[in-house]
Amino acid sequence: MIDMVGIGPFVTLPLVMGFMGPNFLLAWLVGAGLALIDGLIWSELGAAYPEAGGSYRFLKLAYGEQKWGRLMSFLYVWQTLVQAPLVLASGAIGFAQYFGYLVPLTEWWQPKMVSGAVVLLLIVLLYRRIEDIGKLGVMLWVGVLGLMGWLIFGGLTHPNHEVAWLPSGGVSALPGVLLSAAMGQAAIKTIYSYLGYYNVCHLGGEIQNPQRVIPRSIFLSILGIMALYLLLNWSVGTVIPWQEASKSEFIVSSFVEKIYGAGAAQAATALVLLVAFASLFAVLLGYSRIPYAAAADGEFLPLFGRLHPTKNFPHVSLLILGGVGFVFSLLFRLGEVITAILAMRILVQFVGQAVGLVLLRRRLGTDRLPFKMPLYPLPVILAIAVWLLVFYSTGAKFMLSGLTVIVLGAGVFLLWSRRLKRWPFEKK
Repeated sequence: MIDMVGIGPFVTLPLVMGFMGPNFLLAWLVGAGLALIDGLIWSELGAAYPEAGGSYRFLKLAYGEQKWGRLMSFLYVWQTLVQAPLVLASGAIGFAQYFGYLVPLTEWWQPKMVSGAVVLLLIVLLYRRIEDIGKLGVMLWVGVLGLMGWLIFGGLTHPNHEVAWLPSGGVSALPGVLLSAAMGQAAIKTIYSYLGYYNVCHLGGEIQNPQRVIPRSIFLSILGIMALYLLLNWSVGTVIPWQEASKSEFIVSSFVEKIYGAGAAQAATALVLLVAFASLFAVLLGYSRIPYAAAADGEFLPLFGRLHPTKNFPHVSLLILGGVGFVFSLLFRLGEVITAILAMRILVQFVGQAVGLVLLRRRLGTDRLPFKMPLYPLPVILAIAVWLLVFYSTGAKFMLSGLTVIVLGAGVFLLWSRRLKRWPFEKK
């Protein structure tokens, strides 16, 4: 749940309102719906194969560890080299937006300097051996709950606008709204805010009774965060009209200021910045270990398997991901970064994994599955269809960029495999 929140809902809320107008709550329900359907896939895979690595391991098992599974798992790690810096950049850009409430950033380059400085500070702080970030996680979650509880309470006690749960045309207008281009764009932003419900699968090898804990963790996280997001959006919408909220770069600050005054708004902004920075700290720490783990396993470029000679942490992986994240934070806008994050991940990780589940069921059967999704294969078909629709909604530019990353990754994989004389170049 910590990974799911971060700064996501605080920066995407105005964007969603801008796309959906008075129907903004529907977009958050659609994002939760996709997360729940996709959560069935993750639950079945996570409960059946509770090993470290998450998607890296699932893709390798599903497509065959010696052939196509090597390619798919390589592509997953390869895309991490792009999408992890994008996630880092999105949080840093959001940090700079809210920092602008405390210190006005009037020149175009000033927010970019703030976001770039955040990434550089993260690299410096992480360039050391870190044994335990459990205390950081607890602090972050307390901060998230405290902030969101404060905002929701403010909306419940100071409402002055009505917020609709259905389109103005009622149930008959619902299909048109759900299939509209605006919903497609808004869903990209809400899905981004829900991402992270599956991260428990990356720790499968360290969980007691994973067959029960992993599915429960996934669905409790999605349902809990859905409730918080809906209450948060409803609260903001009842205090600030969506027309005004959609134009705000620091909606939380504006919301608190309108209810409690400037001093409270500054305190809320500082809490948002703390949550954002701590979340990015955990994000860069975790992502930097993915290329390292794959390289140490002999399934990715050896460069990323290097450890610091004295501090014993994957410094090359950290520096590369952090460096690319720094560049992205300077070059792109928040909306572009969020869209690019999904465009990079959908085909290999989400669609590829859904197809992989079908392959595993056909090859190994279902007798030993500790968790079986209901109504199979309907959830898999729905998940693939909706993910492809979301991919299409990202637009031609982002679809092309996602496909380009995949093609380049496949090329690097082939060159590397040829050098090592491994599949598909192994000697017969």
